Amino acid sequence: MDFAYDARTEELRGELTRFLTEHVYPAEPVHAEQAATGEEWSRTPVLAELKAEARKRGLWNLFLPDPRYGAGLTNLQYAPLAELTGRSPHLAPEAVNCAAPDTGNMELLAEFGSDAQRERWLMPLLEGEIRSAFCMTEPEVASSDATNIATRITRDGDEYVINGRKWWSSGAMDPRCEIFIVMGKTDPDADRHRQQSMVLVPRDTPGVTVRRGMHVFGYTDGTHGGHAEIDFTDVRVPATNLIGAEGTGFAIAQARLGPGRIHHCMRLIGMAERALELLCRRANERIAFGRPLAEQGVVREWIAESRVRIEQARLLVLKTAWLMDTVGNKGAHTEIQAIKIATPAMAEWVIDKAIQGYGGAGVSQDTPLAALWAQTRTLRLADGPDEVHRNSLAKRELRR
Repeated sequence: MDFAYDARTEELRGELTRFLTEHVYPAEPVHAEQAATGEEWSRTPVLAELKAEARKRGLWNLFLPDPRYGAGLTNLQYAPLAELTGRSPHLAPEAVNCAAPDTGNMELLAEFGSDAQRERWLMPLLEGEIRSAFCMTEPEVASSDATNIATRITRDGDEYVINGRKWWSSGAMDPRCEIFIVMGKTDPDADRHRQQSMVLVPRDTPGVTVRRGMHVFGYTDGTHGGHAEIDFTDVRVPATNLIGAEGTGFAIAQARLGPGRIHHCMRLIGMAERALELLCRRANERIAFGRPLAEQGVVREWIAESRVRIEQARLLVLKTAWLMDTVGNKGAHTEIQAIKIATPAMAEWVIDKAIQGYGGAGVSQDTPLAALWAQTRTLRLADGPDEVHRNSLAKRELRR
């Protein structure tokens, strides 16, 4: 196993680091001010400026391994770049057009979409002209088991009719969100994992009602397009809007979520690195009980333990990326589950210690730590809760 960064990765890391230092970090307070005075879930002008600068620097669509659509990077090449964007998760991923849920939706369309679907929806997503939403989770069922999904997708001649309710539909509150990828059941009597299908539903289709935006620990999560609760009532779309074939929705979802999990985990490492850096700066500058925090034993323990935990997590994620490149997502299934369990918990711990080091300032809007913590805690639920991954991983070990 060789995790060394090749020449192209190092070049991109350098360019991305300069972009963060010169443009993204200075834009954070500007974005916060613009977001506070704008409409809820609205886009900030500074984000558009960042996107233009990123494109000029060639930092665009880094996540897509298919060179027809993206940068053509392997998972191992993209991993350290995703980590860097995690240092400013509310700005950097979207600035380089590598933000969820668009990344997963673009991967899905690139791999499973028809030529017409790719032309209509993938191309404007690649250009950053529109955004998209992924509608799988439902309020009335335990969506951690995707086979529970109750939304119905019924064939009626040359159309599909969709009825159901979704929530935590990522990206749906973005004013530029134009397309929903909706998962539902086309055949409830089929095999348990062959009942589901996915269909493309334009946002302005009659019968689509966005009921409300969901807040995350009080945050709108606006720079990720927010999360919505949506009703689909007798929504009709052409049969050609089906992605893949009927009954393949569950398999497509798993294919989509695998790379998404490694993207999340690499960004989480970047978030933990940012938190540790802030903690170290605070420890060197803050005086308590007559001496700097950096001379307090408990703070040194936090810093040392944070470094150990970050390095452990990074190595596991890089191994996972290497396996995905060499034996495929299925061959890396155990490791994908392992990083989804370990990395959010690691980042949550590190960010919590940084918050503690800042005291009252740590839970305020004066540092990025509170928002980092809220996003990290949410990722112990997103793409499957910890317990589901632990249960599945344990069963695989027992079978061995």
